[in-house]
Amino acid sequence: MMDWIDHERVIIERCNGVNGEVQLQRRGKEYEIIYNGVFLMASYNGISERAAVSDALKMVDQGSSSYLSVLMGGLGMGFSLQEALEWEQVGRVVVAEIEPAVISWNRSYLKETNNGAINDPRVEAVNIDFTGLIEEKAAAAEKDPARAFHVVMVDTDNGSSWLSLPSNEYIYRTEGLVQINKCLYPGGVACFWCSNREKVFEKRLRNYFQEVHFKTTEEKTGQESAYYLAVK
Repeated sequence: MMDWIDHERVIIERCNGVNGEVQLQRRGKEYEIIYNGVFLMASYNGISERAAVSDALKMVDQGSSSYLSVLMGGLGMGFSLQEALEWEQVGRVVVAEIEPAVISWNRSYLKETNNGAINDPRVEAVNIDFTGLIEEKAAAAEKDPARAFHVVMVDTDNGSSWLSLPSNEYIYRTEGLVQINKCLYPGGVACFWCSNREKVFEKRLRNYFQEVHFKTTEEKTGQESAYYLAVK
């Protein structure tokens, strides 16, 4: 039931972020984030994010490990993070968020929406560009394979063809995919959220991962969202 549709938008906070203006607004009990005047995400669109993380964790080849580690790009409303923490096997989640305001909102206004996920002791939230973080983590995993991750979740954009920042193109090109692959254990899974199927990107994924799966799900609004699962 979309009872928020008829509610007037109330601006909660607007600020100058790292890469432009970021705004949190509320309609009824639902929250929306606006980035440089463009709708970015909402609390009523979290079904696909949760499904993406859940499917990725189900697909992981754990080997002999009972401990799972997750690397995330993009905090948003905290739904991906909350889903990962629902899994008892998940012992560590590192999540990168470039906008300090989004981290702050998750600690305040959005904590009831995602059950205070960012405050879980298993979480390390870092205010950094995800492109820099994957390079750092890839280098660390090359030196010490035990520092790799079982899942890498990319939720920084609406897909490779609809970027929130131009610099995020790196993530979906050869250089970024190679680094993401290096971040993963063998049998690990990289997950890429997107608004629809992207055949050029899908073909590129198949060059760097053993298996590639495309899935769709329906949000509360009736809109279809999608994600790719790529197995190392």
